[in-house]
Amino acid sequence: MSLSRRDFLKVSGATAAGVATGAGVDLAPVEAAATSLKIKEAKAFAGVCPYCAVGCGQLIFHRDGKLISIEGDPASPLNDGHLCPKGAASFELLTHAARQTRVRYRAPHSDDWQDLDLETAMDMVADRVWTTRERGFVAERGGMTLMQCANIAHLGGATLDNEENYLIKKLFAGGLGIVAISNQARI
Repeated sequence: MSLSRRDFLKVSGATAAGVATGAGVDLAPVEAAATSLKIKEAKAFAGVCPYCAVGCGQLIFHRDGKLISIEGDPASPLNDGHLCPKGAASFELLTHAARQTRVRYRAPHSDDWQDLDLETAMDMVADRVWTTRERGFVAERGGMTLMQCANIAHLGGATLDNEENYLIKKLFAGGLGIVAISNQARI
C-alpha cells in the first residue's frame, strides 16, 4: 500500500482528532488499570479533605508506612469521588520537597531563623498564652462574676473540622475564659 504525503497527513490528522475527542476509544479500562497499579496492595483509610468547610471524603492510600496516593472517596455523598484542585493536591501536604518539617523560630527584631525542637516550641506557646491570659483575665467586675479573658481571640479556619472546633471551644472558652472565638466557616 502506497500513501502519498498528503494522504498520510489526512489519515493521521483524522486519527488524532478521533483520539482527542474520544470517538471510538474507551479509555476507562486504561485509567482503571493505571489506578489499580498505583495503589496495588496498598491499604486505604477514609479521610476528610483539610482545605475547606465542605468536608469532601478522601481515600488515603499507604503501603509500608509511606503515603502513596490521596483520591476522592466515591462513597462520600458530598463529593461522590471527585476532588477540587486543592483537594486533589492534598497529597503534596506531606510529600512536597519544600515542606517544612522542623519548627523554625525568629526572635523579635532578629534577622536569623533558628531550629527548635517541638517540645521547646510548645512550651514557648503555652507560656505566652498563659502570660497573656493572666494579664487580661477578669474574675469579676462590679460584684458580678465574669471569669473571662478578652485580650486573646481565636479565629479558626475552614481546615478545622467539627471535632477540632469543639475541642477549641471547650479549651478556650471553658478552660481559659476566652470570649472572642469565631470560625470563618461558621461551624
